[in-house]
Amino acid sequence: MDQASLSRRVLLAGAALGFSAFLLSPAVRAAGDPLKIGVLLPLTGPSATFGTDYLQSISWAVDDINKAGGVEGHLLQVVPIDTRADPQTGLSAVNRLVDVDKAPAYLVSWSPVVRSTGQVANREKVLEISIGATSPDIAKLGKYTYTIYPLADVEAVVAARWQVKKLGKKRAAVLYGNTESGVAPARLFKDSFTNAGGSVVAFEAYDPKATDFTSTLLTVKGADPDIIWIQGDAADTPLIIAQARQLGLTQTIATVQVGNNPAMIEQLGSAADGLLVTSLAPGADVNPNVQKFVDRWQKEMKRVPNGLPTNQFMHDAVYVLRDLFAYTLKHGRQPTGENLQLAMEEAPQFNNLPLLNSVKILSANGEHRVSNDLYILQVKDKKFVPYDTARPE
Repeated sequence: MDQASLSRRVLLAGAALGFSAFLLSPAVRAAGDPLKIGVLLPLTGPSATFGTDYLQSISWAVDDINKAGGVEGHLLQVVPIDTRADPQTGLSAVNRLVDVDKAPAYLVSWSPVVRSTGQVANREKVLEISIGATSPDIAKLGKYTYTIYPLADVEAVVAARWQVKKLGKKRAAVLYGNTESGVAPARLFKDSFTNAGGSVVAFEAYDPKATDFTSTLLTVKGADPDIIWIQGDAADTPLIIAQARQLGLTQTIATVQVGNNPAMIEQLGSAADGLLVTSLAPGADVNPNVQKFVDRWQKEMKRVPNGLPTNQFMHDAVYVLRDLFAYTLKHGRQPTGENLQLAMEEAPQFNNLPLLNSVKILSANGEHRVSNDLYILQVKDKKFVPYDTARPE
């Protein structure tokens, strides 16, 4: 797809969803120069269901900040470009963002896309903020690549330790997609579960494009675990759960936060009962603003968002950038990628975030990561209800 066609498709997607941040009104243009935020997400293709929801949450945050006066006399402007969750398309998108749109910072998701675009961010000194991607390698992508989203070395490690020490599970089966987002986190889970005193009695990779997981699940059944951990994605996880129950596996099933998907619960029906799902963002029981956010979705979109926790991070990532822009401008610096990165180094703590409460960037030895509590949800009566909170050690 050529870049002109890609841009037209993104603008059409934005118009259909009513994103007011796509173009600046005359009143906005009359203010100080806009502060551009690139947004590289799949707005078309198989992952667009999530990407367009993420962009909607970002757009609301931008609108709210602009209505409150913007940042030091400047309003925020979103520059969205479609990646189709494809690293090569993402590479073209970030090059356009740098060469044409001149955005000093951008938000991006999907681990392969984060990696490919990170090369450009570091070369061109543009601040890259990753949300939703979980590959542990993201922490090591360079000076200009940050994540405000906990990586798999938080989710998998904390979840495994919690299952042994809090749930009392001693025998785990681990099923993981043979992909970048499956292999490394599954190994981390295995090591953490073992180090906590449990044993992994089955460690099975699968083809995420498959539809029949009978052979893998029969191996798991024969191993007789007391908990099954699925390190999968939104497409394969419900199939595995449904087939596991059909084969008579009654053990506790737990999965990563891709399982926090109302459509999946509806698809599974009673097979979802008791499912444990991790969440990297606080729920309404911890932060009342989350319920207001969900209510906004219900009112304006007539549904809840796909992947609520990741939407929370996408929304609040705009506030992180707001604070970085404000810090930079207050120190008399130009809002360039280089100066935004310097602001991230000098002021890595972000408090009073609407949906996340706070985020702190941890940087050491050239690596950037975050660490926060892991919230555990359980499915009851087709709803996700708070179950427990697991804290990193």
